[in-house]
Amino acid sequence: MNLRLCQVAGIFVLAAGGASCRVLPSFPAAPIEEKSSSGQLVFHSDFPLPMSHRLVRDLVAERGDIQRLLLLPMTDEPIHVHLFHDGQTYAEYVKDRFPDVPERRAFFVESDTRLVVYAHWSDHIAEDLRHEVAHGYLHAALGDLPLWLDEGLAEYFEVSRSQHGFNEPHMELLVDLMASEKWYPDLQRLATIEQFSALTQQDYAEAWAWVYFLLQTTPQHRELLQTYLGELQRDGHAEPLWRRIIKLHIDPAQNLTEHLLSLRGGA
Repeated sequence: MNLRLCQVAGIFVLAAGGASCRVLPSFPAAPIEEKSSSGQLVFHSDFPLPMSHRLVRDLVAERGDIQRLLLLPMTDEPIHVHLFHDGQTYAEYVKDRFPDVPERRAFFVESDTRLVVYAHWSDHIAEDLRHEVAHGYLHAALGDLPLWLDEGLAEYFEVSRSQHGFNEPHMELLVDLMASEKWYPDLQRLATIEQFSALTQQDYAEAWAWVYFLLQTTPQHRELLQTYLGELQRDGHAEPLWRRIIKLHIDPAQNLTEHLLSLRGGA
């Protein structure tokens, strides 16, 4: 099986097409000693990882959070999580097997047969795994997601469960940029980005902001996203979400701006 390695922002998707992607002769396996499963997740690690570890429990619970919040029927497709005990071992493995992947603490890959996360244990491991495993759950349940929405949802679910999707660094960045008149919301522009390398930190933050706005403001907003995802899962396509948001709001950018400012005031 020939695979192609494509960067999708924080994701590296192995797919059949894409002229700009590098053809891989096989799907590389990691030199892992331990293997254990919990729910939909299959953990492979080069160190003992108890399935009772609170991070494992958190990642398993994330599946239910996604299902309940998005009303998204989940699948049982395994998501393989390969964990390395230190950054050097991980970096050497990635450099050898994925030479085109830029330096990252973690990444997600998808082929026509497997969903896989690679990461190493660090001070950011919880945030990294919540983000990448969210991609896994979403890709197991859905077909192609718009790039901005895929990343916005992962950024929403990467924070601890007690934060309920509130990614404070993103909020602070956007409010500061607005104050200096260096940014203003533009969902239509964000939705047209198809080259993953074109996404900036500002774009990730804006993607999160739109997702948070939809999920944490009104039932009508949440239902809009839930309906869109339901249609996408059922039919494989749907009217773009950004168009639905524009239809619902006379000035969605202004609404998002006001919401972000209210978050700063209440933080």
